[in-house]
Amino acid sequence: MKKAAFILLFTLPVLGMAQKSTAKEFDASFAHSVYFWLKHPDSKEDRAKFEASLEQFLQNSKYAKTNFLGTPPNAVREVVDDSFTYNLIVTFESAEAQQAYQEEDAHLVFIEECKNLWEKVVVYDAIGVTP
Repeated sequence: MKKAAFILLFTLPVLGMAQKSTAKEFDASFAHSVYFWLKHPDSKEDRAKFEASLEQFLQNSKYAKTNFLGTPPNAVREVVDDSFTYNLIVTFESAEAQQAYQEEDAHLVFIEECKNLWEKVVVYDAIGVTP
């Protein structure tokens, strides 16, 4: 049994490396973290509209390099804030690219389509620290 477990543990990572990765490399130059609180977080229609509009926006952004969209986990620690509905993290090559993103049509269309869906938005921007 130990030998089988060892072979499985050794083989799985190798098999995973054989698959072609379509993920873009995270750019640590500038991270834009956005937290959304929807007015009706249990509404399937609101969630579908939000996600579809956001996907369209990110596909058409000229400046966003990588992105992550998530929902809160079931927090088990006091320090974890799980009160939001969605978290979006987008990376940029620079603060200037992030500013251009704020003003591009794709971003403005997303805001116009979805601003009535959220009650609160909080943004945290950060510039990468190089050791």
